[in-house]
Amino acid sequence: MKTRVLLVDDHTMFREALRIMLNHEPNIEVVGELGDGSEVEAMVAELSPDVVVMDISMPKVNGIDATLGLLARFPDVKVVALSAFNYKKFVMELMGAGALAYVVKSAAGEQLVHAIASAAKGKTYLCPESAATLVDASRRGSLTASSTRANKRLGRRETEVLRLLAEGKSSPQIAESLHIAPSTVDVHRRNIMEKLELHSVAELTKYAIRIGATSM
Repeated sequence: MKTRVLLVDDHTMFREALRIMLNHEPNIEVVGELGDGSEVEAMVAELSPDVVVMDISMPKVNGIDATLGLLARFPDVKVVALSAFNYKKFVMELMGAGALAYVVKSAAGEQLVHAIASAAKGKTYLCPESAATLVDASRRGSLTASSTRANKRLGRRETEVLRLLAEGKSSPQIAESLHIAPSTVDVHRRNIMEKLELHSVAELTKYAIRIGATSM
C-alpha cells in the first residue's frame, strides 16, 4: 500500500518539483498540495493523507502553528517538516510541535523519501544536516547542565520507556511492549522529561542516542 502524502509549501515551483519526484517513488502517492498552512486541516479531513510534508515559513499560518493545530485534531497524521533553514531553533520547535522528521530543502531528494518512509512508520528522522546541527548545539551546551542531568539517573523502567520513545513508539505501543498501562507510560514520560530537563521527543531521542540507549 502506498503512503499518501499531502504537500504544504507556498513555493509553487518547488512544490510541483517535489510532487513529480515523489510520484516517481513506487511506495508514495501525492494526494494533494497546498500553498498555505491555514487550509491544512480542511485538506487533511478531505483527503486523509498518511503524511503531511510541512514547510515552516508560509504566509498566514506558519508550519509550526499549522502542525500544532493539525495534530491536535488529527493525532494519527505524521508530519515531516521541510525548511530552507537548518537552525536549531526551527528543528526543535517543529519536533516539539509534533513533527516526526525534519529535512532541509537542499536535501529534499532522497532524504525526503527516507523521512516520509520513517514518519509513516511512526519513527523519528533527521536529515544529516539537521542531525549535525543538533549535535553541534549539544556539544556547545553548558557543562553545568550536563552535570545536573548526569546526577538525575533514570530507573530501569524509565530507561526502557526512553529507548522505546526514541524509536518512535506511541504510548499504547510502549504499554503493550512493557505490559503496563498507557497512563503509566505517560507518567514515566513526564518523569523522564523532568529529570533530564528535556521538553520534546526530539530532545529525548538525541539524549538516548548520546547515552547509547538506542542506536537510531
